[in-house]
Amino acid sequence: MALTITLAGKVAIVTGASSGIGTAIAEAMGQAGAQLVVVGRDAERLGAVARRIRDSGADVHEVVSDVTADGAAREIVDAAVGAFGGVDVLVNCAGVFLLGQPEESLELLDRQWETNVRAPYALVAAALPELRRRRGAIIFLSSIAGKVGFPTASAYCATKGAIELLTKSLAVEEGPNGVRVNAIAPGNVETSMNAHLMADPDYKRAMLEATPLGRNGQPADIAPLAVLLASDHASFATGASVLCDGGWVAR
Repeated sequence: MALTITLAGKVAIVTGASSGIGTAIAEAMGQAGAQLVVVGRDAERLGAVARRIRDSGADVHEVVSDVTADGAAREIVDAAVGAFGGVDVLVNCAGVFLLGQPEESLELLDRQWETNVRAPYALVAAALPELRRRRGAIIFLSSIAGKVGFPTASAYCATKGAIELLTKSLAVEEGPNGVRVNAIAPGNVETSMNAHLMADPDYKRAMLEATPLGRNGQPADIAPLAVLLASDHASFATGASVLCDGGWVAR
């Protein structure tokens, strides 16, 4: 008997949905039957993503918002409740990736912390009453940079390390409330966020040589894992950070 993973009847919020991994996750969840609230800063790009998902037959509500803005978390959750009656899944995918040495500027840490840690924390706080009511799921986008160190990326690594422990702690806190909390830790995935790095042949070659599967990832490699973690098939999975890195950390 074939295993069918469905999100039918579930309402999912996906931040960072206007590009990269966020787009792929939103599209995959729509294909799995979820009602979607897609969130992004760029209205034009977000609208194009929403139209594609809607054309595939899924229900989509767009929220153009900067997740770091005061009141954004409440606005997003209220939009989901208003459009679809609640929240079952919260996917925190919005993020920034900046390289630099600590002595260059504290802004390297502040900007990444605000987007990569504070914003998803605020969204969790706003969504928890709904997630508890519907025994829902939270998914964070972590990174191999939350598990190993990278030169010139200490600020980014610090934010992803925080997400790793936030995942575990929230899983312990919210397990008794029926809320599951997991993270996905991608490796080198080719997106617009790192396109400037991948344009360097030496950088790209180094990434490939360090990846046992011999290729860099694509957003579509990450999305099915998010669908699984959001589904009832993962009903006993919580507190996990699942590597999806082509074997990078295992080498």
